[in-house]
Amino acid sequence: MTNPTIASAAERRAEIQAKAATMGITDEYISLLVDSFYDRIRAEPEIGPVFDKAIGDEWGPHLAKMKDFWASVAFNAGRYNGRPVPAHARHKTIRPHHFSIWLGLFRQTLEETAPSPAVVTYFMERAERIAQSLQLALFGAPELNAALRQTKE
Repeated sequence: MTNPTIASAAERRAEIQAKAATMGITDEYISLLVDSFYDRIRAEPEIGPVFDKAIGDEWGPHLAKMKDFWASVAFNAGRYNGRPVPAHARHKTIRPHHFSIWLGLFRQTLEETAPSPAVVTYFMERAERIAQSLQLALFGAPELNAALRQTKE
């Protein structure tokens, strides 16, 4: 006997996609968001060079991958199959404070391009979790590490 309150993966995906569509999140919007955001990234004097060094002349494939990534994040498109932590870990010039710059540029881009204020909130909640997760994976939790060192002294 199955539990009727448990949605199948397909039903859950359909719910997420319907919610995103209601807010105006489409592949076209994600393309605009990604292109506009990375234009800002590339022009930013501190993290632009970090991205340029990491991506080189492969911006076309990178942007396509980021569009698949954000489509998968925003409406469970299932098109992204990368591994973000190892991809970022190999770039030794990334610093923890770069994430706040990244998030600020992302918010600014959303506020200027989003079809509604709800879209800004929807993406920013996800972007903040992603940034936090990457920071933890790349740098650990410095405040926790410091507290642990103090308890051992």
